[in-house]
Amino acid sequence: MHVKMVVGRYAPDRKLDGELGAPYPPPYQDKPRKTYQTFELDLSDEAMVLDALIHVREHVDESLCVRCSCRCAICGSCAMWINGHAKLACTTKMRDVLENGTVRVEAPPSMMPVRDLVWDMTPFMEKMRAVKPWLEGKPVAADEEYRVPNEAMDELVQEVSCISCGACLMDCESYAVNDKFLGPHALARAYRYANDPRDANTADRLKEYSEPGGVWDCTHCYECVHVCPKNVAPLDQILKIRQMAVAAGNTHNAGTRHALAFAESVRDSGRLNELTLMPKSLGYFNIKAQLQSLPSAFNLLRAGKLPPIVHHKIPGVTRVKAIFKKVGGPLT
Repeated sequence: MHVKMVVGRYAPDRKLDGELGAPYPPPYQDKPRKTYQTFELDLSDEAMVLDALIHVREHVDESLCVRCSCRCAICGSCAMWINGHAKLACTTKMRDVLENGTVRVEAPPSMMPVRDLVWDMTPFMEKMRAVKPWLEGKPVAADEEYRVPNEAMDELVQEVSCISCGACLMDCESYAVNDKFLGPHALARAYRYANDPRDANTADRLKEYSEPGGVWDCTHCYECVHVCPKNVAPLDQILKIRQMAVAAGNTHNAGTRHALAFAESVRDSGRLNELTLMPKSLGYFNIKAQLQSLPSAFNLLRAGKLPPIVHHKIPGVTRVKAIFKKVGGPLT
């Protein structure tokens, strides 16, 4: 199998031959750009992307830097962008990602590379530490241990499968524009401890996770679900934390107000009232935020996109209300 592999390389200490890439986004805009080099290889039909990279490093250019270890999706070291999406190079078959005989590999643009395909994991680990990924144990008698029901631990098995590869953070659209967002990896880990019956600090955790940069900054792009190699489904865990936080009374934030306003509108009229959604999300008495939203409202008005002033109910809205009553929740 003949392959053209385009590798995005980063070597700030020397000049590389190849096509110069686009500038990095802030705050890395002053860093040297990546250089894209093309390697032509003959590989077996079963070759993985990592096999190709190791072949280049061993037989073509020994200066190519790539991080890898287990080669079986356990260590998570070889996560990188392959054709614009995060994947593990060790489990991605080359033939599955070829586009007209070419594949493109690089460090993701939202992560600062250290060299070539090795990216700086410091922000990743800092966000993980920020959610306090350890148990604050409940007190038990000295001669006893805390016994955990099997069904309680069954609920946490999915999150434990995370290998900290960083694929979810690489493709997270929220993190790409807001580096204060904790990220899907950290919040999935946060659920593992917040929902552990042995933890004595759940209330404080839920309050912290509801702050700006927490669970309500997720935009539901589902990229973390698609790219996770271990099916952790971080978005699912984020939604569980939201439910726990609201049930615990953490409702004084824009995210909760937005969700409740959305549901309230659909419950009462069968459709979304876009005119009142933003004011309710910001908080009617949050004068500063309301004033800051006025330019957006004027832009909508000028573009003819302002929602209708009079909001009408759909026919048969009683059936929608019956669904809300059946499902239950804070609005029933």
